[in-house]
Amino acid sequence: MNRNVCTGTWTEQTAEGGYYRSARNLGAIQLLIDPTGRRMSGKWAGFSKDSDINTGPWDLIFLDQAASKTTPYKYDRKPSDSPDGSMAMA
Repeated sequence: MNRNVCTGTWTEQTAEGGYYRSARNLGAIQLLIDPTGRRMSGKWAGFSKDSDINTGPWDLIFLDQAASKTTPYKYDRKPSDSPDGSMAMA
């Protein structure tokens, strides 16, 4: 069985006044690409504040083919604001 895999890295700059105090985090990500090309699901890995290795799920779901300047604002929300509690990317 052939599986299309997407492998890469991620970075995050945390808020200045937040718990992580402007930390710059980075890690690795590996996703399986759904045969329809409309979803990628997998796992991320990265270091915690205490240098432990953390992992978690990561899903990218195709929602809209619109390419206007206003489209990103349509999906700019926290995961808790999404109908199913997940974070979806356009």
